[in-house]
Amino acid sequence: MKSSWTRRAAPLLLLALGACSSLRQAPLEAPAAAAVPASEYRIGPGDNINIMVWHNPEVSMTVPVRPDGMITTPLVEDLEASGKTSTQLARDIEKKLAKYLQEPMVTVIVTGFVGIYSEQIRVIGQAARPQALPYRRDMSLMDVLIAVGGVTEFAAGNRASIIRTIDGKPHKLAVRLSDLIREGDISANLPMRPGDVLVIPESFF
Repeated sequence: MKSSWTRRAAPLLLLALGACSSLRQAPLEAPAAAAVPASEYRIGPGDNINIMVWHNPEVSMTVPVRPDGMITTPLVEDLEASGKTSTQLARDIEKKLAKYLQEPMVTVIVTGFVGIYSEQIRVIGQAARPQALPYRRDMSLMDVLIAVGGVTEFAAGNRASIIRTIDGKPHKLAVRLSDLIREGDISANLPMRPGDVLVIPESFF
């Protein structure tokens, strides 16, 4: 009798063990909502641009991006820089210089990062130092809080929110700053996206 039961139960046991094994081997995937699209850095007003023209040091220099998003260099006047990647700007400068130099080769290096306004992270309300921050790849909510010096004693951290534009429409996402800061709850640490606005309200008591 015992042998007959064992024979009948064996396939079920093997199936259960196989299922457990497959669960252990399956990779864990992050929720889709947590995925942050890769973003190339785009030049913005206030950035410094180091322009190097190979074999032409007389037209190589570092220039600031003006508030109107333009730059001016020798032989190149009022060229739009804001919103472009360093590679795009280098190709545009090459086209301008081609009128004066034979096959110019340009390299652009961005320093003093500020970024375009639409991609900056803005922190308002009860932050220790409310400000706009340049977005950096893989930036998280914790990174933002460190940059602004945390929150004030009057902050209602768990009533904070992120205003995020999705498909051209603003969406409000609840965040738990108090749990993250005071309790060390890493599950409250969310990925940030270019253009996010972190709103930290004041506590009523």
